[in-house]
Amino acid sequence: MAIALPNDPLWPRAGSWPDAVPGQRADIALAGIPTHTRSLSPTQAHLTPAAVREALKRYSLHTSGLRVVDAGDAVDPDLVDAAPWIAAVEAELLIAIGGDNSATVPVALGRGATGLVTVDAHHDLRDGVSNGSPVRQLIEAGIAGTAVVQIGIEPLANSREYAKRAADLGITVVLRDELRRRPIDDVMAEALELAGSGNRRVHVDLDVDVCDRAAAPACPASVPGGLSAMELRTAARLAGLHPDVVSIDLTEVDAAADTPDGRTVRLTALCVLEAVRARVELIEDRA
Repeated sequence: MAIALPNDPLWPRAGSWPDAVPGQRADIALAGIPTHTRSLSPTQAHLTPAAVREALKRYSLHTSGLRVVDAGDAVDPDLVDAAPWIAAVEAELLIAIGGDNSATVPVALGRGATGLVTVDAHHDLRDGVSNGSPVRQLIEAGIAGTAVVQIGIEPLANSREYAKRAADLGITVVLRDELRRRPIDDVMAEALELAGSGNRRVHVDLDVDVCDRAAAPACPASVPGGLSAMELRTAARLAGLHPDVVSIDLTEVDAAADTPDGRTVRLTALCVLEAVRARVELIEDRA
């Protein structure tokens, strides 16, 4: 449902970005990947890209004249490989809105990622093809396990077998408990350096269900005791600020299951804007 918001020429609203034009390179592009049919938990995550675009209007962001565009949504990404569509979007940074975590695979592959950072409560190393398998699929597609860092893993939301699989693959794992002792800024900075080592192209998967359930009630698998909303926003900002990051996704939000105040969708929109704001700063610093 459209938001009735006041018009103030001195307070421009975020998200009113022009459509992407084939052949015209942008600094930052937004794209929707509405995956949902292969989710292990029932979800209407395909509704989330539109909901996040609407929520962006609640906030303001100055982009300093950089070209920020909206590429629209991939068509039937559960049935048709969206990686070629992603690859055709010409932008320095692509920010994808899911959809369930299945969206991570076509985005990372479409952007040619060779390093991966996940901010997620789950290892996502399951067999088969689902929102529980994107990390395994990307490793099988060629990303080295040693170029993968997982932040926020909740042991009680995983199994010993998948934790062993992560260790055997050489994945660096930062458990949720460790984030009680170390600030997310430090952990994220180390993860990005490791994943980007050797001039790698890094994809960052921000699975919103890593957050505390009070902050992310629209995520089917979020648990009490997860990350705070500000920690996720900080992770998004640091991802946007790092020059090796070529793409970011935000996944696992079911807009239809959100609270009346829309807190999960609003958090997702703020993460988009944190990443955009950071990339604007990075490009300005280069000039």
